Amino acid sequence: MEYIYAALLLNDLGKEINEGSLNAVVKAAGKEPDEAMAKSVAGSLKGVNIKEVIEKAQAAQAAAPAAAAEQKKPEAKPEEEKKTEEEAAGGLAGLFG
Repeated sequence: MEYIYAALLLNDLGKEINEGSLNAVVKAAGKEPDEAMAKSVAGSLKGVNIKEVIEKAQAAQAAAPAAAAEQKKPEAKPEEEKKTEEEAAGGLAGLFG
């Protein structure tokens, strides 16, 4: 995870994201650099516009609650059948013969 943070920091500072710079940031943070991880992250981010990816993620996150609210529209409840007093009393009449 520290390599992702390092990449975000380097991007924010306008620096090139490469193995050396990632390892330097990780080392400056007090951790032992992992050459394989630095190479993997640098390779994965090559040609990626990080700022654009973050903006798209933020826009999707902002749109998600609106879409969820639209899907959860309350359903119309069927009206309960209302019995008149005579209908209710008619059911009781059968008990007493």
